[in-house]
Amino acid sequence: MSRAGVYAMVQQEKRDLAALLRQLTPQEWEAPSLCAGWRVRDVVAHVLYDGTPLPTYLYEVVRVRGSADKLNQLYLDRAREWSTDALLAAFEATIEKSYSAKVQPKLVLADLLIHHQDIRRPLNRSRTVPEGALRTVLENPDPFIDSKRKMRGLRWTATDVDWTHGSGPEVRGPGEAIVMAIGGRPSALADLRGDGVAALRGRLGHR
Repeated sequence: MSRAGVYAMVQQEKRDLAALLRQLTPQEWEAPSLCAGWRVRDVVAHVLYDGTPLPTYLYEVVRVRGSADKLNQLYLDRAREWSTDALLAAFEATIEKSYSAKVQPKLVLADLLIHHQDIRRPLNRSRTVPEGALRTVLENPDPFIDSKRKMRGLRWTATDVDWTHGSGPEVRGPGEAIVMAIGGRPSALADLRGDGVAALRGRLGHR
């Protein structure tokens, strides 16, 4: 898949997420997401990074001395007093002004898809993830979420798209659940089967 093709997937993923956000009630905006300690509105505040011009983003990275946690907190603090309308407008603006995705579209797609599902799963608002985006993220997991350690020594088999990876005890299930498990979301374990699930459960620290 070309960089332009993956970039187009990022923008479609944003449009799909924006369509969901427009439907949410005030209570749903304040509901917990799958990101520990983050509400739905906090997840939206986080993904605004792709609307930050790269020189500004790099300055912010230097400002927090490269700490991902501090950088995330910077975005959450900035949007803490914003209304949900303002948050939605800021997110929708990133569809046209998308900066990080132009440089690393596969990385941004993986991050965005996982966070999209971080919102949908606890709200019971399921969807069918577009096959192209799902396959791209399965083939290019986010390296900053310890994906290699979680995947090592296991055979991964998606049951809804043509994708397998690795060797060893098998973990099989829907591609979306595999993406979320590799992303460190224990709730996805319920959708997975195979001899490798016990090992994966231990890697996620879930008993």
